[in-house]
Amino acid sequence: MRKAAAAVVSVGWGVAVGGTFGCLLPWLLGYWRFHHPLPYWPAAQAAGGLLIAAGLVPVAQAFTEFIQADGTPVPVASPPRLVVSGFYRYVRNPIYVGFLAILAGQALLFGSPGLLEYTAVAWCIGAAAVRFYEEPTLARKFGTAYQDYRRNVRAWIPRLRPWTPPGQPTAADHDQAEDRSANAAPPTPVTSGRRSRPRLRQRQR
Repeated sequence: MRKAAAAVVSVGWGVAVGGTFGCLLPWLLGYWRFHHPLPYWPAAQAAGGLLIAAGLVPVAQAFTEFIQADGTPVPVASPPRLVVSGFYRYVRNPIYVGFLAILAGQALLFGSPGLLEYTAVAWCIGAAAVRFYEEPTLARKFGTAYQDYRRNVRAWIPRLRPWTPPGQPTAADHDQAEDRSANAAPPTPVTSGRRSRPRLRQRQR
């Protein structure tokens, strides 16, 4: 799939699915009403707004990684290669994790216990989809490459350090290469010795 078509499909799918389950359903269920269940709740609302913004980052970046790999997040139009770059180096399901962060941020922003329950239900549905559909599909499609990735990167809890696939240089390797090039001795000019010989002969005469 061309990148332009992948971008159109990805954006359309993200707006349709994310808008439906992240905005339309909570609004229809009456969860988008501001409440202040505890004193000083505006501080929690500010934290909720930051959590929503933070959750959008891995979702958008994961979509970009899919497009760069000539695919989309849509299961029937997935990339031809295993995507293990960007936020996928920290957690296997950054789109789900980001979406759950957005829902939790909404719960704080609106002060809605119902949104917390909605977030828990969304996680259960997402975990079931990952466990019984996505993981078996990826294992069949990518074999040992996915199994190695699954052993090193957790599904829901991000790593503190990014995982590097086998065969790719790590950040430490890059730093060591720069240190070796910086400490390398400059080459000795070859022409200096040849020019000095005539001068020595002239002095001997």
